[in-house]
Amino acid sequence: MAKGVLELTTENFDDSVLKTDKPAVVDFWAPWCGPCRMLGPTIEELAGDYDGRAVIGKLNVDDSRDIAARYGISSIPAVLVFKKGEVVANLVGVQAKSIYSSAIDGNL
Repeated sequence: MAKGVLELTTENFDDSVLKTDKPAVVDFWAPWCGPCRMLGPTIEELAGDYDGRAVIGKLNVDDSRDIAARYGISSIPAVLVFKKGEVVANLVGVQAKSIYSSAIDGNL
């Protein structure tokens, strides 16, 4: 994982995403997914932009199928924004960086 991007797993998801007092952005992805790889650099940029203000992480849906199922992830890439343990934004597909930034800014 790139600097600032948290590698999320079944083991650390609840503590890292649901129990943080900061907004949390989770990129649901898989290594075989072309659009997911296209989104990677944007997620890395967001991690730098929001360092210390938001949790930015990636969750491999193949390795953590239980978490993907919990949130009904059927298409990837899917980016969910959480605040206080609740999903406040659900962005499916590759979006412009400004779309993700707006979703984060609205929940800081």
